[in-house]
Amino acid sequence: MSSPKPQMMKPQTAARKLGVLLSATPAEFQAGMVSRDELNDLQANPPQWLADLRRNGPHPRQEVARRLGVSASGLARGGVTEPLTTEQIRALLDEPPAWLVAERETQARVRAENNRLKARAADEA
Repeated sequence: MSSPKPQMMKPQTAARKLGVLLSATPAEFQAGMVSRDELNDLQANPPQWLADLRRNGPHPRQEVARRLGVSASGLARGGVTEPLTTEQIRALLDEPPAWLVAERETQARVRAENNRLKARAADEA
């Protein structure tokens, strides 16, 4: 009986699961398919290039939004369309522009409302 064929994924999917920008990964990562076992190994024992990308960026849109405490839509409304490095994110957090302050307030209100709705649903259950 043959062993099962390993599950494979495109480099773009693997990069998304790793939380990194595909275009910033090494060429050999971008060129080939990634197995589930390889992905698990990269997550458990990240090579230097992966650790550097996670630490310094450039970061994908969702990671930039998470680090800034806003939604991906909030980034677009603020005019942020390109990937940002950790240094650029820190600069925005150190001296937040008006759009970032407004988007963080919006995100805080959305979270508060979601928590209120969850608590109400739990009370009704």
